[in-house]
Amino acid sequence: MNLLEELRWRGMIQDIMPGTEDQLNREMTTGYVGFDPTADSLHIGSLVPILLLVHLQKAGHKPIALIGGATGMVGDPSGKSEERNLLDEETLNHNIRGVRAQLEKFLDFSAEKPNAAELVNNYDWFKGIGFIDFLRDTGKHITVNYMMAKDSVKKRIEGDSGISYTEFAYQLMQGYDFYWLHQHKNCKLQMGGSDQWGNMTTGTELIRRKSGAQAFVFTTPLVTKADGGKFGKTETGNIWLSPEKTSPYQFYQFWLNASDADARKWIRLFTFLDQTTISNLEMEHDQNPSKRTLQKNLAAALTEYVHGSEALRTALLTTEKLFAQQSAPAESLSREDLLAIEGVITCSLDRSNLINGIDVVSFLAQTGILPSKGEARKMVAAGGISINRKKVETADILINTQQLLHNEFILVQRGKKTYYLVQSA
Repeated sequence: MNLLEELRWRGMIQDIMPGTEDQLNREMTTGYVGFDPTADSLHIGSLVPILLLVHLQKAGHKPIALIGGATGMVGDPSGKSEERNLLDEETLNHNIRGVRAQLEKFLDFSAEKPNAAELVNNYDWFKGIGFIDFLRDTGKHITVNYMMAKDSVKKRIEGDSGISYTEFAYQLMQGYDFYWLHQHKNCKLQMGGSDQWGNMTTGTELIRRKSGAQAFVFTTPLVTKADGGKFGKTETGNIWLSPEKTSPYQFYQFWLNASDADARKWIRLFTFLDQTTISNLEMEHDQNPSKRTLQKNLAAALTEYVHGSEALRTALLTTEKLFAQQSAPAESLSREDLLAIEGVITCSLDRSNLINGIDVVSFLAQTGILPSKGEARKMVAAGGISINRKKVETADILINTQQLLHNEFILVQRGKKTYYLVQSA
């Protein structure tokens, strides 16, 4: 099975330029993916482009990860309804260091490999190009009509916020990236999300017009959730690849809580399990869906791949303590167990509030577990709050020092999946 056949059965191909498969079958091909350093960590939305590079390298081709130090200062209008804030240079450099360190975990940069991965930063070539030079040497090759025909530009022009010249120029800058890599790194392929098709094909057009050469692109579908929710978003925000921003336990739980439809799709997209293994897992899952075979294998494979085997072990241990033993009383958890629970949201409450007792609604609002007393009252009425693993049946109950575990903690569960450890001091 060649690279594109592998990617097709995994559901990782959407649009592809004619001739791409012939190019990949003909020779070791250098291909790149761009990453905007808008934060100091990538999130799981970046996993598909990362995995495209990994699959490319596994198939014997040469991957380049481009960090957009220059384009990150401008902002990509693709998929955006309004212009985003521009980053200052200090923040951008901090973000670039974080993204670079993460990419180095997934790709093989060993110098002795003929297809060793490379990291490049487009600021390195854009910093030496003057505005007039860019207009004369690059801008003249792409017409405004061509640029305005792209969906990413057209939607913004037709929208309420419009588009600034800064973001309008992004397409040309990304096109120049491909041209520069073609000229200096013999890069003939660009990969990315389907929302990048317009920017990517501008690069192939610029290469054709400036050097008369041919280059290729293909895109992967944007990842969606079966219920229409935004992929990678939870109540607490993005699911990041950094363990400091999203703990391995929270990371594991995100995949474990996938719906059956999403797990079936995501286990192909995000793991390296082969067709036979996945087919067997699907059959096992269908025989007893309550065992969540697909979700468990998806969560385990990805947590280990991103965070390592020790982090997976800790995530599994935490999951067992919190979920597998829900019938056991909270009092059975030692102080060390409570403090070691990873991914549980911690908050505090002054001990003076507990001496005479505080009603559960005020307790939930004061600790920030719910944003207001009104929301807390609704959640209690819906049966969505448990204190120390005991469901709260009424808003009249008082929380006091008698409920403190080890004279210090209260374990609160909100809904089915969100846990809080309230520390009283």
